[in-house]
Amino acid sequence: MIVQIHGLEVFGRHGVGEEEREQGQSFFVDVALTVDEPEADTIEATFDYRRARDLVRAVNDRERYMLLESLAAAAADVLIAEPQVHEVTVTVRKPGVAWAEWTAVTVSRS
Repeated sequence: MIVQIHGLEVFGRHGVGEEEREQGQSFFVDVALTVDEPEADTIEATFDYRRARDLVRAVNDRERYMLLESLAAAAADVLIAEPQVHEVTVTVRKPGVAWAEWTAVTVSRS
């Protein structure tokens, strides 16, 4: 079963340029988690989406990353460490790039 979160907005001070790190900006994170199908219709029987949200936010907030690659990898590493998660794909999108609508990096772990 695949659990998805699309467009989780986080504010971060990430980027190569000093100005990017000082001012900060919004990033959008998409997450796809492969988990077992729940045996019961209860939140305890599955991986809670809110836990994924909180883990991604914590990774974003704890450090300033120069590269989107580093942020995406750190989020994927934290999520794959969860016992219920068998595979994870994390995409981090950076909107408002001067020469493109957005740039993104996708990282997978299993």
